Amino acid sequence: MTTSIKRINKRMPGWAKAVSALVLVLVVFFAGIRLSVLPGLKDLFGTETNDRSGPALLQSIQDMSRYDAASGNFQIVVDLEKDAKFLPDAIRGTRTLYVGAGTVDAYVDLGKVGEDDVTVNDDRTSATLRLPHAALGEPSLDPDRSYAVSKQRGLLDRLGDLFSDNPNSEQAVQKLAVRHIGDAAKESALTARAETNTSDMLEGLLHSLGFKEVKVTYGA
Repeated sequence: MTTSIKRINKRMPGWAKAVSALVLVLVVFFAGIRLSVLPGLKDLFGTETNDRSGPALLQSIQDMSRYDAASGNFQIVVDLEKDAKFLPDAIRGTRTLYVGAGTVDAYVDLGKVGEDDVTVNDDRTSATLRLPHAALGEPSLDPDRSYAVSKQRGLLDRLGDLFSDNPNSEQAVQKLAVRHIGDAAKESALTARAETNTSDMLEGLLHSLGFKEVKVTYGA
């Protein structure tokens, strides 16, 4: 019997041997999946997550002199598609639909206010302050509210993910979402709201200190 099997293997062409090996791998793979869903074997084939990260190290401390006066919440739907020339999408190409949610802060840098920018009358009842215009901070993407809706990948891209250290990376769509959120913040009234809130804060503070008239302006 063993001799006859060896004779059959010798007569099989190379492509037939490759197909047989592939079928064997698929049979083992799907058999493992079926075993993993059987009652009582979930823990045997399950995964365990262990956090072995080291302690966070403080690298630097920076004093902040800006007043964060407003914060805007934004959401963008990113539809990123990458195609290959002369190849259909089913073979090579990716398309990712991603919902990105993040925030942008608007602030006034009080550290840029000099002595000449503050004018107080002799009886300390009137004050005039000239502040720099409000600016926008860097957009911050919220991972808890951002997620991929769908991912479409060609056959070659799927095979590449098997040998990649970072399969299904969403870095490209995340960067695109951050850029769109930043552009939306520039077109919004976020800086105007920040200047209004800063003026209200300073007026309330100086009024509590005895000033009857407070004027806040913005400019270079």
